[in-house]
Amino acid sequence: MKRVLVATGGGDCPGLNAVIRGIVKRAAQEQDWEVIGSIQSFDGILREPTEIRVLDERAVAGIHVQGGTLIGTTNKGGPFAWPVKNSDGTWSAVDRSDEMIRKLQYLGVDAVISIGGDGSQEISQRLYEKGLNVIGVPKTIDNDLSATDFTFGFQTAVQIATDAVDKLVTTAASHNRVLILEVMGRNAGWIALHAAVAGGADVCLIPEIPYNLDKVLERLNGRFSKGKGFAIVVIAEGAKPVGGDITSEKSDEVGYANLRMGGVASKLMKDLKMAGFEADMRETVLGHLQRGGIPNAYDRVLATQFGVKAFEMVLEENFGTMVAYRHPDIISVPLIEAINRPNFVEPTCSLVVTAKGVGISFGD
Repeated sequence: MKRVLVATGGGDCPGLNAVIRGIVKRAAQEQDWEVIGSIQSFDGILREPTEIRVLDERAVAGIHVQGGTLIGTTNKGGPFAWPVKNSDGTWSAVDRSDEMIRKLQYLGVDAVISIGGDGSQEISQRLYEKGLNVIGVPKTIDNDLSATDFTFGFQTAVQIATDAVDKLVTTAASHNRVLILEVMGRNAGWIALHAAVAGGADVCLIPEIPYNLDKVLERLNGRFSKGKGFAIVVIAEGAKPVGGDITSEKSDEVGYANLRMGGVASKLMKDLKMAGFEADMRETVLGHLQRGGIPNAYDRVLATQFGVKAFEMVLEENFGTMVAYRHPDIISVPLIEAINRPNFVEPTCSLVVTAKGVGISFGD
């Protein structure tokens, strides 16, 4: 019996369970393959005792409609940076990748399917370079991997953000207020851009287009006449003013390497007040609501396609590659290509042109 191990790493994302189900359902059509899952990414392999579970058709029945991930996930540590507490109470990171590969060999694992975003796929590439048979599956609500047209989870996150804009419009109009919606995306503005266009926002601030506060003020002042009016601002968590920095702080969580983003909506509101803007303003931080809940139909379909394709790539021994969507096909691309160039919003792309065409200001 051959074994494929599945791991989900990084932040959780709508559609993870649909990918797992796609892998298992496709593997069930082969007579000599077993699917196992590592609990919380590769941590399940590195822990003692090992934390894995068998993933058969019964285990994955109906999970494609569920949010989260059946086998858990983590964005801390990993095989190349396993956190270890020192005798003085400080923490350091150690490389346990060789040990993990030996454990996988001991467990009879023939291939690994790693489901995750850019950080997870960088780990996949490094493990492949060490000789592990790895297939990557792109996962991120941020849609910031350039090797694929879309990542699953993105469309659901956009829908959640758009629903929030729709709701904020009614309360903004009722109170003659400016409501500022902060959405996720880290250094990519895709969620903010799509939600702003779909929801009819007045201002959209994204990392790729540093904003001029005076331009934002000009657009907002144009929405108010004799004290009446309202406006919606959608701002990505990585947005920043011209010449300024992103709003973030270093995390004190053990093993968490990324900067903690957040607070950009509050900063914008304070800056607007300091600049003399007099209308009432309120902020809404959507936060992890964008990651949770039921994946929409688009993401369920895309995730299922990714899962089936990933297992077929295992059968083909097409290792060191990642599943990708290039309309209208589901293909494979080298992992190194997938992580080399992030997918950021081009300031001159067609969707930005469309947004400006309907009067959305980017503060530029």
